[in-house]
Amino acid sequence: MTTKELRSAPRLAPLYAKAILPSRGGETLPDTEYFRQGIEIEPAHLAAYNQVCGFRLHDELPATYPHMLAFPLQMALMTQPEFPFPLLGMVHIANRITQHRPVRLGETVSMRVRAENLRPHEKGRQFDVLSELSTEDGVVWSEVSTYLRRGGGEGSSQTKQLAAPSPNAIWRVPGDIGRRYAEVSGDRNPIHLHPVTAKLFGFPTAIAHGMWTKARTLAAFEGRLPGAYTVDVRFKLPVLLPAKVAFTSWETSDGWAFELWNAKKPRPHLEGTISSAATPDPRAGR
Repeated sequence: MTTKELRSAPRLAPLYAKAILPSRGGETLPDTEYFRQGIEIEPAHLAAYNQVCGFRLHDELPATYPHMLAFPLQMALMTQPEFPFPLLGMVHIANRITQHRPVRLGETVSMRVRAENLRPHEKGRQFDVLSELSTEDGVVWSEVSTYLRRGGGEGSSQTKQLAAPSPNAIWRVPGDIGRRYAEVSGDRNPIHLHPVTAKLFGFPTAIAHGMWTKARTLAAFEGRLPGAYTVDVRFKLPVLLPAKVAFTSWETSDGWAFELWNAKKPRPHLEGTISSAATPDPRAGR
């Protein structure tokens, strides 16, 4: 595997310009790893992230925050010419994060990102983007983001009619949450920013970022989480903005399970689990 070390975070605006270009890659994922070291977390950025996602303000990073550090490297990886799929049009279908120990402000960290495991999906092809955050203690956080490239699959496109569970809470999601999250995350995919730009990609209005919905649900568990845990989610139907969503959770033998639904009709947005059985291998269970 070839490692490309970056001295600073990639500039996202040029990468989004590249994202609209058709892919020139082949049929395999590039054998390339992006690496950046000496990363210092900015207190103001962490505070802005916590506020937009519903976390309390303190110096311990939410488990979803290191995704902010991984995202520019992921963008650089998936917009390189040899990547087999164009970035726009890919669907983030699952995300698994393992926190091996809490990370705090003042720590200097490094991040590495690579893509693996291209495989069939009933609606096309899927692959994993693996990210690892390390300190002097070694790997302290890892993430597996699973993406779907639609086309060529044989699965059904019909959505099963389900009965929504009784909610623990009802949340109102404002129409500008996509723009607010984009400001802190750098993820300015046009489907999240405005109804007009979302309609260009087939959505009736702007949709919430999947990683915002994951962070918002994780914030509901603050004060109850162990130091080391895995939070694993499957993204279902998008949250059309503005929205009213229903959150429900229940205890399991090793943590919690949770779901997010449309509050007006039985349409699932997200389902996930939190487990204290953390593993240092980000590919475990995939």
